[in-house]
Amino acid sequence: MPQDTPVDRYFASIRAALDGLDIFLRDDRSPLYRHALVAQVVSGYVERLEASFACWRNHLDYAKSFRISRAESGFPVFQNVLELENDRRTAKARLAEIPEADTLREEMADFILRHKAFPKDLQQSMAERLYLERVQEGNVFSPLVLPETIKVSVNPKTMRPYYMVHWGAFDGSSNLPLVYTVMVEDSSPDIVKMLVTKDGKLNGSVNIPLPVGGLLNPTLARSFDAFVERNSAYSLSPSTIATNMDKDFDELHPKQLRRIVLGPFYSAGITEHNRRVNDVLEKVANPANAWLLTWTIQDIYSKTERPARRGLWSSEPAREEFHIETDDLEAARTGVSAYEKHALIPHESYQALYAAGETESVFAGYQTHIISGGEVISDV
Repeated sequence: MPQDTPVDRYFASIRAALDGLDIFLRDDRSPLYRHALVAQVVSGYVERLEASFACWRNHLDYAKSFRISRAESGFPVFQNVLELENDRRTAKARLAEIPEADTLREEMADFILRHKAFPKDLQQSMAERLYLERVQEGNVFSPLVLPETIKVSVNPKTMRPYYMVHWGAFDGSSNLPLVYTVMVEDSSPDIVKMLVTKDGKLNGSVNIPLPVGGLLNPTLARSFDAFVERNSAYSLSPSTIATNMDKDFDELHPKQLRRIVLGPFYSAGITEHNRRVNDVLEKVANPANAWLLTWTIQDIYSKTERPARRGLWSSEPAREEFHIETDDLEAARTGVSAYEKHALIPHESYQALYAAGETESVFAGYQTHIISGGEVISDV
């Protein structure tokens, strides 16, 4: 189907970009696949984004309210995310007030036969029903996707269990989807007693049906949810988030926190945040291939743990000392131990940038991945 309008082109290109990112994440030759569990986590959030975009496209069939951050992220503005979340919560009640799809089709056919005209109002009701049904069943990218524990193990040195937990947030200021993972040790006495054997292994007699919604520790799960709601903004550096977690939970010891920033996204004729890239992409013959998706992986890890101090008059819990790579200006500025910048682009668009002599300047500092024929070529 030809993509004739800017709206069609945008949705076609973002769909192609997310499909390409999903291929990259599932490719065992990709640089991220060495972190297979992280790749699996991010794939889940890509699926949420795909569901959100499918819903937004359906929404436009009956309502004309959709805006993207053209000059910055290239993703929809936060208001769209809030509205989608509200529609998800109210979909069941609203669907109960709209006739069933078969009934609407019969009424539309009857209207056309009797009035020799198109039943615009009935079409709007049908479009709204299809949209709400999609929203109701879709696993969309909410403003905040609550934490989930996906791995449990034991650190034999500290004799503490540790969890891998992830959550997501769509940042309202930058209009960027963010994915977080944290490896955190838990020194809560009851949890240690329950999960750790005397020889420092995970207690196999305790059934843990992973994934577990929320932090595995039920005593801290609700407060941990509240923490991520307060501490997931893009404006907060990973080191700030990890330090806040360390201070807010005496029993939790974050050893590594990772943030994956999805975007910015560039689409020819739509986004405006890089005129040089836009000028070249607009010359690409197939508009569905005229896009560029970037993402950044930011890591902060603990270099050591200061032991707890207990005195007669005061005590201090164990605290982490996080490493920030001060020899790298970008790492120091963003408050991270390490980072990676990635770019995914269709082969046709990469050829256009190469022909224009722009690849070196556009992809400086990025690991570049080219998608062609359903496969991803990295390290070009």
